[in-house]
Amino acid sequence: MLPLGPAVRVYLATAPIDLRSGHDGLSAIVRRQFGEQIFAGHLFAFLGRRLDRCKILFWDRGGFVIYYKRLERGRFRAPATSADGKTIEIDATTLAMLLDGIDVDRVRRPVPWQPKLISSTRGIDTTIVP
Repeated sequence: MLPLGPAVRVYLATAPIDLRSGHDGLSAIVRRQFGEQIFAGHLFAFLGRRLDRCKILFWDRGGFVIYYKRLERGRFRAPATSADGKTIEIDATTLAMLLDGIDVDRVRRPVPWQPKLISSTRGIDTTIVP
């Protein structure tokens, strides 16, 4: 089971990689390409060239863990990215859909509800009104 608590961030490499890479190779890519703290418990996802395989690297209790999935049918459909980006941050729901082979660009999500901020007459206090 992947550790997907509220503080865990998920990063997806936009370029396919050689999935023969193991713990050391993937952690080197994370240090070089992602620029993130590899020991913070975040998830780093990589797709293979044929887009039918995915590896996820994360640190857990003193060691690296690799989660590996191969689709028997279909391809992983990564979210659209900008041309200059090497990685994108996705949420846990998007990761779950990606691992199920769902095209996340075709999924329409509702706009999340946000409470309105109302400032006081003095301009100092703010209250959240549901």
